[in-house]
Amino acid sequence: MLHVSNLRKSYSEGSSERDVLTNLSFTINRGELVVLLGRSGSGKSTLLNMISGMDVPSSGSIAFQGTELTELSDTERTLFRRQHLGIIFQSFNLIPTLTVEENVLLPLELSETADIEQRKVAMDVLHEVGLGDRGSSFPDRLSGGEQQRVAIARALAHNPSLILADEPTGNLDLRTAETVMDILQRLVHDDRRTMLIATHDREIIRLADRVLELQAGRMEDVTPEMNGLGSNGERERTGD
Repeated sequence: MLHVSNLRKSYSEGSSERDVLTNLSFTINRGELVVLLGRSGSGKSTLLNMISGMDVPSSGSIAFQGTELTELSDTERTLFRRQHLGIIFQSFNLIPTLTVEENVLLPLELSETADIEQRKVAMDVLHEVGLGDRGSSFPDRLSGGEQQRVAIARALAHNPSLILADEPTGNLDLRTAETVMDILQRLVHDDRRTMLIATHDREIIRLADRVLELQAGRMEDVTPEMNGLGSNGERERTGD
């Protein structure tokens, strides 16, 4: 579904350039739940922004279902994102002047596909996340966990091919975070959706089909090491 090749992102700092991401190459297959680990500032959000088309790489290729995103214009990337991607943010990003139902239906309105059947599907997703009775409420009447569940429903409303989640539990307490992640796992695996979750929380790896880790701007597949994680989430040492 997604093939990233030799991706590099740098920013100018005075007379020099600082590399944030260096020569990244990886794939995500249809139906996978992939976790992207990395500490704050490691470049996780930068990578998600480029995959979503909200930012462009300094060099390299991002091919999504055969479409080369780096060759699209700003407008074309926006339209592509609205049609194919669902995005879940750490800060929820709900529009406070819209009701829960209106927030969930927004992706359909923006892509001009909000027919009766698709509206029904979108509202079914809201029921799936346990908020079917809160459609007329405004976001400020919801708890943080409820707002994130609305954000999940909004991301799934237009049946995207790929869901990107950027620190989706970062603003939640542990119990609420576990509830949100259980919902995501169920929706992704039951519906065979594809998802990339960027996080620094190693507890989330229990949900993953594969685990990638960003360190010093480079990517490493650490899936084989998952069984070697200790109870505190750190890699266990096998020798001196």
